[in-house]
Amino acid sequence: MRISADRERCVGSGMCALIAPDIFDQDDDGTVLLLDPQPQQQHSAVREALDSCPARALEFD
Repeated sequence: MRISADRERCVGSGMCALIAPDIFDQDDDGTVLLLDPQPQQQHSAVREALDSCPARALEFD
């Protein structure tokens, strides 16, 4: 699993960081920060975070 985050599209809701804090964080402006673009675990939490993003700023392949 490889994750990408479109920081330009992010609206700073923080859902990703709440659901998978080991994978996502937010900068001082609230924009998504990707901590681990290729997580070896927590795949279900990552999928939930992607589904919960209101801006659809997160993707995986």
